[in-house]
Amino acid sequence: MASEPVPAVRTESLNLWYGTFQALQDVTVRIRSGAITAMIGPSGCGKTTFLRSVNRINERLGYVRTTGRIEVLGHDVQGAGVALTQLRRQVGMVFQRPNPLPLSVRDNVLFGHRVHRTPDAAITRAEEEPILEEALRKVLLWDTVKDRLGARATTLSLEEQQKLCIARLLPLQPRILLMDEPCSALDPRATGAIEELLWDLRGEFTILIVTHNMAQARRASDECIFMLMGRVVEHSPTEEMFVTPRDRRTADYVEGRYG
Repeated sequence: MASEPVPAVRTESLNLWYGTFQALQDVTVRIRSGAITAMIGPSGCGKTTFLRSVNRINERLGYVRTTGRIEVLGHDVQGAGVALTQLRRQVGMVFQRPNPLPLSVRDNVLFGHRVHRTPDAAITRAEEEPILEEALRKVLLWDTVKDRLGARATTLSLEEQQKLCIARLLPLQPRILLMDEPCSALDPRATGAIEELLWDLRGEFTILIVTHNMAQARRASDECIFMLMGRVVEHSPTEEMFVTPRDRRTADYVEGRYG
């Protein structure tokens, strides 16, 4: 019998406290590789906290304490000797509002690549150009910005800025993309463009997206995780969650009776 593929992300009995407040309670999940998984639930239920735990961003806060296990691609990310720089190369994060660097479009895309290469791995401008073009093509941005590569990234539209922030991760060759409400600052047309992009990236990347938009969760994911008060209530294929949820609390939430 063939063994099951290694999940992109797996947690076992994950608990997290901000000071005395417990934000995550015994969270055990398995995120399927190559799929888009949407995390839904009311504000404050632990979705973003979970996302930030996967690449250990929460640790920057001195009052955070965690117990349990977090694995990324089969490796314990809390183990001794884990290099955070290497972890964050494999697990990129996109935030609610686009956060381009106050640099040119070109320098934004190549920033991480330049920072993370080894000191003896010098690279010329000509060698950078294919990296730049490939990243921008993958996020469907090349045709609109190829004549503006020297312009400041902050002059782009919000949709273009959010795509640029995704492109900035790609030269590092991440395996997993974490997205914390990436469309919350965008209008409906731009939101649709980002959702189309997610489907284009699906398969090559594992995508874990937090959203408050139920229609978006249903349109733009393979699986859904419903959280409530720091706990996972239900994790199932998206259509199953929206059509035949197993838990009454899930049904109440997706049908708009609270949250």
